Amino acid sequence: MSFGLGLALVMLATAAMHAAWNLFVKGDTDKLSALTAMMAGGGILFAPVAIFVAAPAPASWPFIALSITTHVGYYVFLLAAYRHGELSLVYPIARGCAPLLVAIGGAILAGELLNFWQSAGVALLSGGIASLALERGWPRGKDGHPALFALATAVFIAGYSLTDGLGVRRSESPLGYIAWLFMLEVLPMLGVCVFLRRRAFFDYLRRRWRLALAGAALSSGGYGIAIWAMSVATMTSIVSLRETSVLFGAAFGALFLGERFGWRRVVAAVAVVGGNLLLHLT
Repeated sequence: MSFGLGLALVMLATAAMHAAWNLFVKGDTDKLSALTAMMAGGGILFAPVAIFVAAPAPASWPFIALSITTHVGYYVFLLAAYRHGELSLVYPIARGCAPLLVAIGGAILAGELLNFWQSAGVALLSGGIASLALERGWPRGKDGHPALFALATAVFIAGYSLTDGLGVRRSESPLGYIAWLFMLEVLPMLGVCVFLRRRAFFDYLRRRWRLALAGAALSSGGYGIAIWAMSVATMTSIVSLRETSVLFGAAFGALFLGERFGWRRVVAAVAVVGGNLLLHLT
């Protein structure tokens, strides 16, 4: 098996992991506590890694700080979107717009220029993903605000993806970068959650710590692999593969949340697969 094919298969696995933890947060009644507990679990899981691997180089620390900031924005808008909208609406918009934004940012910031067919692949993939949110027409009425929150989430997804892609390449220790990022990014959310929902949060930990730890393994493990992958491959290719998580999310929503999975989702799946093929085989 070639390195490129192996990397693609690994990223598809992380896409399923990403969809699973989003299902975990969306399906919980206390979404803030669920997300914060999961993030705290990620910090705990990576703390031993930080002890045994080299710390990231000084040049990468500003990127870690910026990544933490953009991640906080991502979580704020994601929670707002999930509070008011369905997984099948929010998830495709948020994840579908990200590859296009990363492609533009990667070209400007890292010189990762795409050829015509690769650009067409990204457009086809993003269009296929975003179309999943349009099964009931253009978002309006009660779906309007969740759609706007999802668009804002997409901007922050692109922001932290570009930040971590550039930062890990300057770190001289990808595992060190990943470990310190996960240990530090939980602090702002933990402070807010404890301040706003102290009793509810600790009660949540007492009742559901096993589930939170499982979600942490899915979330931090999946994104940790993605950060490492961006140190050896282009950011657009990794983000595009990772955003196939939307297909898993649509399937999970149908299986576990009673959401529909009709012919439009089949067409969207074909577009996502075709876009990835154009991007990676050309």
